[in-house]
Amino acid sequence: MKMTGAQAIIKSLENEGVEVIFGYPGGQIMPVYDVLLDSKIRHILTRHEQGAAHAADGYARATGKVGVCMATSGPGATNLVTGIATAAMDSIPLIAISGQVATHVIGTDAFQEADTTGITLPIVKHSFLVKDPADIPETVAEAFLIASTGRKGPVVIDLPSDVSRGELDFKVTEKRTRLPGYKPTTAGHARQIKAAAKMILAAKKPVIYAGGGVIAAGASNELRELSRLLEFPVTTTLLAKGAFPETHRLSLGMLGMHGTSYANYVMMEADLIVAVGARFDDRITGRLDTFAPHAKKIHIDIDPAEIGKNVPVDVPIVGDARGVLKELIAALKPLEEGRRKGLSAWHEQIKKWKKEYPLVVPVGDNLKPQFVIDEIYRVTKGDAIVVTDVGQQQMWAAQFYKTTKPRYFISSGGLGTMGFGLPASIGAKIGRPEATVVTITGDGSIQMNSQELATAVLNEVDLTVAIINNGYLGMVRQWQELFFNRRYSHTNLRRGESPDFVKLVEAYGGTGMRVFSQEEVEPALKKALKTRGPVLIDFIVEQEENVFPMVAPGASLDDMIGG
Repeated sequence: MKMTGAQAIIKSLENEGVEVIFGYPGGQIMPVYDVLLDSKIRHILTRHEQGAAHAADGYARATGKVGVCMATSGPGATNLVTGIATAAMDSIPLIAISGQVATHVIGTDAFQEADTTGITLPIVKHSFLVKDPADIPETVAEAFLIASTGRKGPVVIDLPSDVSRGELDFKVTEKRTRLPGYKPTTAGHARQIKAAAKMILAAKKPVIYAGGGVIAAGASNELRELSRLLEFPVTTTLLAKGAFPETHRLSLGMLGMHGTSYANYVMMEADLIVAVGARFDDRITGRLDTFAPHAKKIHIDIDPAEIGKNVPVDVPIVGDARGVLKELIAALKPLEEGRRKGLSAWHEQIKKWKKEYPLVVPVGDNLKPQFVIDEIYRVTKGDAIVVTDVGQQQMWAAQFYKTTKPRYFISSGGLGTMGFGLPASIGAKIGRPEATVVTITGDGSIQMNSQELATAVLNEVDLTVAIINNGYLGMVRQWQELFFNRRYSHTNLRRGESPDFVKLVEAYGGTGMRVFSQEEVEPALKKALKTRGPVLIDFIVEQEENVFPMVAPGASLDDMIGG
């Protein structure tokens, strides 16, 4: 049938099962927005394009579906960039649709022109500049295939205004399952899996190190089964929280720079590391030349470029984590589980470390941020989707909010994007309306995208936003204290002067509360969770509290400060 390019792109999105788009209109994307008005797709108007990208990201992380955001050309597209980079660093499936000036004026510095595909080239899995309306159905189908398969990631579709206004003979395009030249490896090599099984059986001090790829692959059940079968302890990265229940006796919690002391000691003493969907990044390994000196390493990852990139491995297995773990379990199951009794000394050592170096909520005259996080965990019974911003509150949340299910802890890991929390929470709640969603943010981070409170209010999004308000850019201040002789250069946010967060959320039409003491925390949280719409609680906490344990930059993983 005859239709315009704008009609074709919306029809193609509908065919891909898209239910919601987060976006902000403008001149060059206006033809698409005109068609969107008659579509079944729900549109969430954010108050900034960066908010749209983060909301689509949060939606994708919470649901496992592809998130979609949309903006106009020039500044609209460039405002998406931080959100696109955030998704790229954490391997999140995202489609970013940007308007573009008409094809005949591209390259002339036309009004609101920017080279969107060029600007985003280093931070996307792929990008398309559509020059012919007839290409739109295939482009959308290919974009969704690329974003959602292999190592997932963001894809940009840049749409000139004359292409969206042009006509085509639209034919329904089947969902793409293959693409010439694009063949991600999903099945692990049988010989490598056998080699891994043999190495596993020889280990005396093993550990499973799970990354975000476990959640991306939907492999949490397989991870739990492998750990149960072998009695192997499991440590997870920030992005893998919930892939293995942190309440389980075999859980070591998070490892790395602000991980548990015992997880880090296990990594340094292990004789075998089974890495699944993780990339041995610098926040995990600490000083590379001292990392896990006694351990052989099995590395399972969908992306061959990650294997051996940072740390040499003994058994590389390229493939989908879920499929590979199933094959590995099948190879190990016929063996007598009694053979794993040889790990008793290792488990006793781990119990000793857990007893000697526990995570403890400190006490003091002022309200402690760790206490607030612990109370959020207790009041929600550990059954909330927690979305964090970046900084001290992020690390305290990772330490003290025990996550037991995948897609229940959402955070910007690789890029460390302040301002991610609030819009990502909106996306998560819209994607999972039945879930309780709690945002844990800081007084610095919340101001990066506080305008999205309007989005939450006007779309009746039930959120509890907990600000850990210490009056500083807390993590930067902590580094200044420890490594720059307490020279607090421009990190003091002058708490009490501006802004008044309670008045701010009330100005948008939401509910605000302020909490100063331990006794007020539980009642405030319970009230917030029962209140409709967004509720912001401003927790006034100890100003110079630090996140410990901490592995200093360039230090060995077992050389921890505090804890």
